Amino acid sequence: MPELTDLATIRALCEKYDFALSKGFGQNFIINPGVCPKIVDGSGIDRSWGVIEIGPGIGVLTKELARRAGKVVAIEVDKRLPPVLAETLAEFDNVKILLQDVLTLDLHQLIREEFPDMPVAVCANLPYYITSPIIMKLLEDRLPIRSVTVMVQKEAADRLAAAPGTRESGAISCAVQYFAEPKMLFTVQPGSFYPAPKVTSAVVRLDIRPAPAVQVPDEKGYFALVRAAFGQRRKTAANSIASGLGLPKEAVLAALERAGLDPRVRPEKLTLADFAALQAALGTAR
Repeated sequence: MPELTDLATIRALCEKYDFALSKGFGQNFIINPGVCPKIVDGSGIDRSWGVIEIGPGIGVLTKELARRAGKVVAIEVDKRLPPVLAETLAEFDNVKILLQDVLTLDLHQLIREEFPDMPVAVCANLPYYITSPIIMKLLEDRLPIRSVTVMVQKEAADRLAAAPGTRESGAISCAVQYFAEPKMLFTVQPGSFYPAPKVTSAVVRLDIRPAPAVQVPDEKGYFALVRAAFGQRRKTAANSIASGLGLPKEAVLAALERAGLDPRVRPEKLTLADFAALQAALGTAR
């Protein structure tokens, strides 16, 4: 079959299966033939690996993964695509398509059943509109996976890869760093897609840590604190936390001081260890 990055091939497939790209599903197909090999190179997988792909589209990244991995399970929510994928991936016997919503799928069970005794990675060109929920599910579910390599909007990639305590840091940056070690790999220009989005994309890899970056007694409370701190970015951390957690500002200021932090500190200046110290200080205050 002709290469799936060829625009004429894509249009012929869409016409054959009466398929129109959906803005609702955030569908932008890769037409730059150099992008998918570079994504798979960055993921570090080989024939010994199992790979979970999210949102295969018409299968352009899936084909490259299937050429290099031992097995690929591609999860697609668009009911119109399985017949297209059956054609575009017909040459591969190591690919399985699951018509499911990844946000409701039991990924632990999938990994047990599909990838016994294999190292597992996630590799995907994620829809922009649902990047954060998918990333957080992959991390918070504590899956037995080694890495997550995703192409997302560059602005989102910057936040995923930002180190806590830096200007670009946000709540998701802290969550990613808690569970993984992120690395920005490369950017992808709008013209690499059909239709071309209005923004630049980027590929980031998250290597899952064997243990969280900091140890906290109450993980749920820790992330509630982080989310509260970044809930009103333009305010000081004290104001945001007091508002977000419904605490007296005086109690938060006192906790910041006990934790050895500047009461006027901005949330993006706080590291994971700072949040852990502040959580401990708030615990003694309450």
